[in-house]
Amino acid sequence: MPPRKKRHVKAGKSKKKPLLWTLAIILLLVIGGIVYYFSSVYNQLDNMHKTGDKSPFASVPSPSADVAEPPKWEGTEPVNILLMGVDARGVKKGEVPRSDTMLVASLDPVRKKFYVFSILRDTYVSIPEHGKERINSAITHGPNTAMQTVSDLLGIPIQYYVYTDFQGFIKLVDAVGGVDYEVEKDMVYKTKADGPEFDIDLKKGFQHLDGNMALQYVRFRHDKTSDFTRTERQRGFLKAVADKVISTTSILKLPNILDEVIPYIDTNMDISDMWKLATVGYDGSMGGSQQIPPMNLLTEETTSGGSSVIGISSEDKLKQFVQDTMTAPEPTPSTEASPDSSPSASPENN
Repeated sequence: MPPRKKRHVKAGKSKKKPLLWTLAIILLLVIGGIVYYFSSVYNQLDNMHKTGDKSPFASVPSPSADVAEPPKWEGTEPVNILLMGVDARGVKKGEVPRSDTMLVASLDPVRKKFYVFSILRDTYVSIPEHGKERINSAITHGPNTAMQTVSDLLGIPIQYYVYTDFQGFIKLVDAVGGVDYEVEKDMVYKTKADGPEFDIDLKKGFQHLDGNMALQYVRFRHDKTSDFTRTERQRGFLKAVADKVISTTSILKLPNILDEVIPYIDTNMDISDMWKLATVGYDGSMGGSQQIPPMNLLTEETTSGGSSVIGISSEDKLKQFVQDTMTAPEPTPSTEASPDSSPSASPENN
């Protein structure tokens, strides 16, 4: 019997299979990681809307038919979101605290612009079914009442709300690693009546703010300008937080960030709404930021009980101010560069 010939295997083929297996395993791990990432984010976002006993408004009676349900957003027209921050420290279980911060974020998917309006919390308005009250009390009657109140004030539909405890704000800032920010002046507020957890003690200068320090910064209003400059600071700082959230590092940590803040957030958005909003927000840029009511429409009033509140000289002019802000043309480069456009050259400032 003739001897069997030895089979020679090319070296290239012997190395090819292990290489393919390695690439396949890496690919499966990457795909698995992506699936886990998005399923984790999806499940967390789905838990933002609280129902039943988990809802912060479980004890609030349902409004009557006079308070309209928020309009549906189709995704092509401007969308407006009411953001409310409350300080629930010391509040009894089942009680809804008044909103310490109220902002409206308006996103225009056509112009790819977003606008922020911060509402002075002592603004005296008509609240459906509850008469005239400070606007920060609207949320105590439920989110639909708060949205209707703000919609009536600004003259724009409010489709969504986001409600959060200030503890959620602390968790958010800490989860993104804090924010480097310029504190424009020393900020000190201490009182035995409120307790040490309400103390504010910040020094002037550029510094790294963690969650607790950031909350002190956005809460401070114990000076001559009170709530007027506080709302301006809040808008500026929230933009810095938003920039940090959408940074590459924070996006990779998104499941961990959501895990920290979701227990403190309630909203009427569903998952599809959030994805549509995320797309609009990612492509958009800041178009404007204003205080409500603006100084030229603001009046000082006194309630029948003797409390000082903020009135509005003309509700029609306020609604027009909101529309003008959201439809103002973008400044041309020549206007931006012109020395005549600077505040010092303006006749009103000379």
